Amino acid sequence: MNQKHTVTTLASASTLALGLALSGSATAGGLLKAAVADWTGGAVMCEIIHQIAEQELDYKVKRIVMPSGPNVQAGIRAGDIDYACENWPSYNQNNSNYVAEFGGDGSVVKIADSGVIGVSGYYAPRYLVEGDGAKAPELKTWENMNQYADLFKTLESGDKGRLIGCPVAAWECDDTKRVEALGLNYAVTELGSEAAHWAEMQAAYKRQEPFIAYAWEPHWIHAALDLVKVELPEHSDDKWPATGWAEDHTFNYGSPALEKDHPELFSLIQNFKLTNDMQAPLILAIDVDGKDMEEVAGEWVAQNEGTWKSWLE
Repeated sequence: MNQKHTVTTLASASTLALGLALSGSATAGGLLKAAVADWTGGAVMCEIIHQIAEQELDYKVKRIVMPSGPNVQAGIRAGDIDYACENWPSYNQNNSNYVAEFGGDGSVVKIADSGVIGVSGYYAPRYLVEGDGAKAPELKTWENMNQYADLFKTLESGDKGRLIGCPVAAWECDDTKRVEALGLNYAVTELGSEAAHWAEMQAAYKRQEPFIAYAWEPHWIHAALDLVKVELPEHSDDKWPATGWAEDHTFNYGSPALEKDHPELFSLIQNFKLTNDMQAPLILAIDVDGKDMEEVAGEWVAQNEGTWKSWLE
């Protein structure tokens, strides 16, 4: 990710607990501990909340970058994280264990919808499937992917097509399982970070090479590249991962103790809303224009006082 601030990445909730053991519990007007998402949209969303909490509610927020997914939920349940932003249900299968709205035990609380509604899937460049000289004109759905597997072969993928899958394993995309379940002759590549993922797609696009890759909306990549979605089977929890992703109504979440111990902060997160259209230019400013995330969030806070003031009521 294009985050310019210095952070420490923690690989597990146990490591996190050790690192924070001396921090003490959060108190009103004191310290809060928040997970920072490992994708730009979720990170900048929480940064806006952090800055309002610090400037208006006299909190100090300890920002902790760690792999999203099970580790964040484990940290919340252990009391090492107070809140986190933009949970995408399709990527957090453990919601069914911990979040009451998904059938869980309530040890992680869904505070409120964040306002961002996500769509995920596999995409190919339009020049590959449409227009004069298109090399894969029938690449419309997963059922046509094997027809063009040879087109996507690389030294890395051997005799299979190369699918650029979700960049981070902790996002629980299950790309390899999906490929196997659907009988697709593709090998999945995980590039390890969001920044590397987009850079790989942009480089291939610039060379006008064939590629098929995971992406999601909202995201600036769809403004930078003209992409066409390759349809997957309609989402089904029972058949996952042999399906596409559900439409994700993302939400901000945290500790069950947050509402009682920090009601003003809880109310801020509960009232917070950032839509797709509001988030997209923030992502663009950070990932494309190269601006510092804290600066971008700070500018938004300065320019939108009329919006966020209502979140404190």
